[in-house]
Amino acid sequence: MALVNGSHPKEFILQGFADRPWLELCLFIVLLITYPLALMGNITIILVSRLDPRLHNPMYFFLTNLSFLDMCYTTSIVPQMLLNLGSSKKTISYMGCAVQLYFFHIMGATECFLLALMSFDRYVAICRPLHYTLIMNQRLCILLVFTVWLGGMLIAVSLSTLVLQLPLCGTNILDHLLCEISVLIKTACGEKKASELTISLVCTFLLAVPLCLILVSYASIGRAILKIKSSEGRKKAFGTCSSHLIVVFLFYGPAISMYLQPPSSITTDQLKFMALFYGVVTPTLNPFIYTLRNKDVKGAVFKLARNISGSK
Repeated sequence: MALVNGSHPKEFILQGFADRPWLELCLFIVLLITYPLALMGNITIILVSRLDPRLHNPMYFFLTNLSFLDMCYTTSIVPQMLLNLGSSKKTISYMGCAVQLYFFHIMGATECFLLALMSFDRYVAICRPLHYTLIMNQRLCILLVFTVWLGGMLIAVSLSTLVLQLPLCGTNILDHLLCEISVLIKTACGEKKASELTISLVCTFLLAVPLCLILVSYASIGRAILKIKSSEGRKKAFGTCSSHLIVVFLFYGPAISMYLQPPSSITTDQLKFMALFYGVVTPTLNPFIYTLRNKDVKGAVFKLARNISGSK
C-alpha cells in the first residue's frame, strides 16, 4: 500500500456495512429518497423566506441560514455514501476524506451555534416584544450570523487539522460510512492521549455551552408564556417555539450520545447510525417540521406553488 508522507495512505476504505449487504441495499434506497427530499425541502424554505415579504424578519433570516447549512451538511457526505453503498469499491481518496472531514464538522459546529442563536431570537421576540425590532436589527442579525459561521469554522478546522496530524501508521481501513473525527482517532496509532483529551474538551464545550444557552432562553420563554393571560396568545407564542425545540432535540440528542459518552460505551454500529441520523435524517426533517408547524411558512409555500403552477 502506497503511503503519503510515510504515515498517511493515498486512499481509505470505508467499510460501512460491508458484512451485511442487505443493510447496505436498504440504506442506499433510503438515501436515494431522503437526499432529494432534503435538498427540495431546504431549497423551498430558502425560496419562500426570500420571496415572501411577510417572512423578511430575523426569525426567517436565521431559518434560511439553517436550511443552507443543512443542504451543505447532507451534500458533504451523502453523494460519497451513495457511491460506496452502490458499488463494491468502497474507497475515498485521502484528500477527499480530508475535505469531507472539514466540511462535515464545519456544518455540525456551526449548527450548534446557530440553534443557540435562533433560541436567543425567540427569547427576544417573546420576552422583549416591544424592543424586538430595535434589538434584532438587520445589522446585528448579519453580524451574529457571521460570528456563528466563523466560530463554527475555526473550531471545526482546528479539530480536523489536529486529527489529520495524528499518525495512521499505514492503516487505511475505516470502520464507518464517512470520514469522521471519532473513527480517525480510533485508527490513529502512537501517543494520542493529549489529542483525545483536547478534542473531548472542545466537543464538550461545543455542545454544552450552546445547549445551556438554549435551555436558559427557553426557561425564560416558558415563564413569559405562563404570564400571558389569553389562551390564544399562549398558543401563538408556543407555536413559534415548538418547531425550533423539536429541531434542537433531534440535533443535540444524537450528538450528545456520540461525543459526550465514553468511547468504550458506544459500539461501532451505534456510531454509524448516529452519524446517519444527525447528518442525514435531521437535515431532511427540519424543513418539513418548520413547514408543517408554521402557518406563515405553509402559506408562503402554497403561494409559491400557486405562482409556479399559474406561470406554467
